[in-house]
Amino acid sequence: MTPETIRIVVILVVVIAGAAVLWLLMQRRRSAALRDWFGPEYDRTLRRTGSARLAEADLAQRTARVEKLDIHPLSPADGTRFSQAWFDLQRRFVDAPENSLAEADRLVRDVMLARGYPMADFDRRAEDISVNYPHVVRNFRAARAIADRSRDHYATTEELRQALVYYRNLFDELLETGAPGQRRVV
Repeated sequence: MTPETIRIVVILVVVIAGAAVLWLLMQRRRSAALRDWFGPEYDRTLRRTGSARLAEADLAQRTARVEKLDIHPLSPADGTRFSQAWFDLQRRFVDAPENSLAEADRLVRDVMLARGYPMADFDRRAEDISVNYPHVVRNFRAARAIADRSRDHYATTEELRQALVYYRNLFDELLETGAPGQRRVV
């Protein structure tokens, strides 16, 4: 090999190694951003998929799907109407906790629909919510699980109260007047 050939090979190896290191650093940064944004939902998706690569692809796909939706703030009239409906259902909770919880589930669904979220199955709704409201989606799932047990009359009054609190947290987030998810990660 000539000195010129050796020099070219060394330069190519350095360039390839540098590109690989840069790619690895970008992947780590992306992973950290997804983990920071999605929090417990990242961990849940990682457990479900069994692989960081698959979990991150799933979260990126969710984000891309939700970004294509026409998610918009509620009108002031809708915000007032939904707030009043929530106030009314809370008042009825003491006398009819199971009915109030079922109503809370419907009200959250109605607010999501009014905001522009598609009303697919529950798992898809939870995934969509996780993109803009990752800090409350775990509670949304827990509330729904309690609501499911409540339909079969297996939930305690304390569980019903906790589920109502969980629904209220998401309801408050959805009632916001600004744009959801100010920070995007993918």
